[in-house]
Amino acid sequence: MELDKDEMAKVSNRLKRAQGQLAAVVRMIDEGRDCEDVVTQLSAVSRALDRAGFAIIATGMRQCLTQPDDGEPGTLDVQKLEKLFLSLA
Repeated sequence: MELDKDEMAKVSNRLKRAQGQLAAVVRMIDEGRDCEDVVTQLSAVSRALDRAGFAIIATGMRQCLTQPDDGEPGTLDVQKLEKLFLSLA
């Protein structure tokens, strides 16, 4: 199943922002910036990545339940879903 293009565009933008934030963290480390500032920015990057992952999972769940590929009623593999969520924990 291909995920919704509009939703994935939002996720892509979020990931691009996180990429910029991560580059800033690397720069801060290279410049010897204060530990607290580095950790604060690194935490922001981590949250952005988590949110992107959850958005992907949520979009996939919504589509699997409402628009399955095979034309059958939507079903959800709960064990697979739990594994995906735990991979982000």
